[in-house]
Amino acid sequence: MAIHPTAVVDASAKIDPTAEVGPYAIVGPDAVIGARTKVGAHAVVEHATLGEDNVLHPGCYVGTPPQDLKYAGEKTRLVMGDKNVVRECVTMNRGTANGGGVTKIGSGALFMAYSHVAHDCHIGDGAILVNSVALAGHVHVGDYAVLGGICAVHQYVRIGRFVMISGGSMVGKDILPFSTAQGDRATLRGLNMLGMRRGGFSREAMSAVKSAYKSLFLQGGSLEENVAKLKASQPCKEVREWIDFIESSGKRGVMRPAVDAMEIEAVAS
Repeated sequence: MAIHPTAVVDASAKIDPTAEVGPYAIVGPDAVIGARTKVGAHAVVEHATLGEDNVLHPGCYVGTPPQDLKYAGEKTRLVMGDKNVVRECVTMNRGTANGGGVTKIGSGALFMAYSHVAHDCHIGDGAILVNSVALAGHVHVGDYAVLGGICAVHQYVRIGRFVMISGGSMVGKDILPFSTAQGDRATLRGLNMLGMRRGGFSREAMSAVKSAYKSLFLQGGSLEENVAKLKASQPCKEVREWIDFIESSGKRGVMRPAVDAMEIEAVAS
């Protein structure tokens, strides 16, 4: 076990013998650090369970108290999977009793410098939060979603898997999987075809998603009516995922496109 002599380790912490803790790092109460995970200089880990092969860069804060005025010291946690990279000055708060008590981080994700994950967020595998992304409480980010720099996401918003959000966007509504979004306040801008190709989706699935996008948003009728038509068409699993996502949307509602001639042309191409 490589623990620097200047590090401060709480007696309740559990650190795998193959893990590393750097100079002046603080491993606080109820911390569990998995095999080969590296905690950089001046980093803080408390009330958190970290899996294997994570890399925490200097000055990040993982499992610290939620920035929620209702929080009164309840025993809550942050749980992180494997092979995540947490860069300098990232902040990740543990959960609240009102939100299920756990902030969840998947595996293989990248959190660039100064990004923030608030209490009770759920982050999927392979997600990327670029510099200074700010997630409010209870946000869900799907697998392999990419959030551009300086994005801000409203509490309780859900971001589907393989979503791409442009830098500087202000996100106030749920974003369908496989979509792109941009703007203040952000609207749908089309489909993340590049992400789907890189994710190994078939041409048939990509074509079905493109057709479903046009059916939902670009051919008139209410969203409810168009969803009903899609359900009756025996859709593929990716389109079915859209239907389930829309039907399970909460009070934030589903983001829609700012439709113009250029977007119709882009989606149809």
